[in-house]
Amino acid sequence: MLLTPLPTQVRGQFYYLYMIVDIYSRKIIDAEVFDQESMANSSEVIQRAVLREGCINKPLVLHADNGSAMKGSTLQATLQRLNITPSYSRPRVSNDNAFSESLFRTCKYRPDYPMDGYESLSAAQQWVTRFVHWYNHDHRHSAIRFVTPGERHAGQDHEVLARRDAIYAEAKRQHPGRWSGATRNWSPSRTVWLNPDQEDPLVQRDQRLEAA
Repeated sequence: MLLTPLPTQVRGQFYYLYMIVDIYSRKIIDAEVFDQESMANSSEVIQRAVLREGCINKPLVLHADNGSAMKGSTLQATLQRLNITPSYSRPRVSNDNAFSESLFRTCKYRPDYPMDGYESLSAAQQWVTRFVHWYNHDHRHSAIRFVTPGERHAGQDHEVLARRDAIYAEAKRQHPGRWSGATRNWSPSRTVWLNPDQEDPLVQRDQRLEAA
């Protein structure tokens, strides 16, 4: 779960964006903007996301930072009731969740991101709604073989990538001189690690596949 302040047009005032991202598919499961940071808001977002995805009482793990809004008693009670295992970033480790850092960078580098701040809470909520739709259904994510997070989340990436692989294979057959080696690796990304163990040979193999 990600939490970041959004600037307003009033100096020192912020809105707060809560997002839940499935790290396997990179899909934003839920994103909501509030005018304050609190445990109650965190709990509300999590409950809505679980209901929307239909995954109540399934073995879920929620990773978040160590802020009070993510570790308070209200949120802990919600996680326990929904059978969600909490996970937290290590203290004083800035890169413990590269997924969130990458997502926020994508968010804040959108051409229509209001550099002067949002004029109202409703304006921020509307902008986030548009961003989430673009990110999930239009944005072709480089870390998942340039399919959209929505396609991967729905299990459609295998079909999309198989078609893409066939197109590349046919192009190479017709024009072999354009390739000095194999065509691009379009096999679906498999295991996803939040913090991979560099010594694990299976992780190293998956990383080589990602880099291919």
